[in-house]
Amino acid sequence: MGSAKEDCLGYAARDPSGVLSPFHFSRRHEIVGLVKEVGSNVKGFKAGDHVGVGIYVNSCRDCEYCNDGFEVWCSRGAVFTYNHVDVDGTITRGGFPLTLLFMRVSFMYCFKIPKDYPLASAAPLLCAGITVYSPMVRHKMNQPGKSLGVIGLGGLGHMAVKFGKAFGLNVTVFSTSISKKEEALNLLGADKFVLSTNQQEMQSLDFIIDTASGAHPFDPYMSLLKTGGVLVLVGAPSEVKLCPISLIRGMKSISGARQVVQRIQKKC
Repeated sequence: MGSAKEDCLGYAARDPSGVLSPFHFSRRHEIVGLVKEVGSNVKGFKAGDHVGVGIYVNSCRDCEYCNDGFEVWCSRGAVFTYNHVDVDGTITRGGFPLTLLFMRVSFMYCFKIPKDYPLASAAPLLCAGITVYSPMVRHKMNQPGKSLGVIGLGGLGHMAVKFGKAFGLNVTVFSTSISKKEEALNLLGADKFVLSTNQQEMQSLDFIIDTASGAHPFDPYMSLLKTGGVLVLVGAPSEVKLCPISLIRGMKSISGARQVVQRIQKKC
């Protein structure tokens, strides 16, 4: 696309699997800034536009997934914004390229941000935001009046609560730390806070977003789901252990998610 000046960026707090970072480099993504210049073949962007770049910057552009708008699932492997080898053999450096102030990216992997939308607020939407928004929409977790449980209140959990309330859901936050209660209820607007160790306060839910990355049991949360309920896993713990009967009883399911970006901006 030419180059974009960076104003804000974010970085993943942890990647216990190591899958996202084959090279030893501090990754920076959730990049937002202004378009500095554009190439002759760029469509839809001009100098001065506010833009964002998420977790991937290239793909084959020719497989069934790329053609359907799911470039992140490219059958030949999407090129992540940080620590991946691009088609020209260079290693992507996320929001800290060699120049420190500018990065160059194809317009196909760049997203417009309304000029009246604060860039600092837009940055978290490009990874944490879309990580929870995408499965919530896919599994119809945007039905007002339904109930949503959010496990964990880190970066992903914050977003899940905020989107849940924006969708008109009744949101319950589950956490092992009582210190999160005030933040969940008073800052983020959750309807209820429950210590996950308190079985008496557990209740039936239509949906659950699991954002916790540490090891934790799954069967107790699956038992909270109503018939046909869905638990979406976005926190990437090292392993998932549960009894198959937790899925069989009540036609329940577990789903994963990865980012697909552009539609999120209309909601925000």
